[in-house]
Order: sequence, then structure tokens, then C-alpha cells
Amino acid sequence: MEIFKIIGVAFITSICSVIIKNTKPELSFAVTTAGVLLILLLIFSKMTEITSVFLNITSATKIDNQLLKLLLKMVAIGYLTEISAGILNDFGSSSLADKVVLGGKLTIILLSLPVLNSLLSVFQTFLKVV
Repeated sequence: MEIFKIIGVAFITSICSVIIKNTKPELSFAVTTAGVLLILLLIFSKMTEITSVFLNITSATKIDNQLLKLLLKMVAIGYLTEISAGILNDFGSSSLADKVVLGGKLTIILLSLPVLNSLLSVFQTFLKVV
């Protein structure tokens, strides 16, 4: 199972980072970043499966593919924001982490504007019919 690989990499990265932090603190960040990138690569392999399932759903339900792409982008931005803010918090940069979270939220809001416009158009059309 993939989750065991992810957990294993996380524990090994954490242990190595703690050990290295005592002798060479500047390398601790590099070890943690490498571990995070490795975990993201493991996760990315599963993202293609998830994307194909969503594409099958959109083709079966005739939902616009652009809406699905926007939804997946928003979810990805949320996860990347959470991961980045967590790393920054781990290294004591909570003010930077807060700014990353704010940037992620604003980016998600900007991406959601076309979806909101589509919903408003549907509601306006529905109200004209009634």
C-alpha cells in the first residue's frame, strides 16, 4: 500500500532531520524539503488515477471539463498551501506560513469566480423560466 511508503518516508525524514539538526542545522531544512518532495512524488502517481475517474464522471454526466479542472486546481492549491505552511511553521516562520495560507485562500477565491458566474447564469436562466 502506498500509504505505508508515505509514512515510512515521513518518519525517516523526520528522524534524519532531528539528528542532522544537532550537528548541522542548515542541512535540516534540505533534508525535510527532500522528504516532502519524495512524498509529493509518491502522491502524484495516484493523482493520475483520481483525475481519470473524475474525467469519466464528467463525460458520463456531461459536466463541463473546465469546471472539473478548476475544482481539482482548487483542491491542489489547498493541499500545497497546507503543506507549505506546515513546513514554514516547523521552521519557526509562522508569520510567513500565515501569508502563504492567505495567498492560497485568495488564489482559490480567484479560481472560483468563473464557477460562481456559471452558477449565477444558471439561476438567472431558471428564474426567467419560472
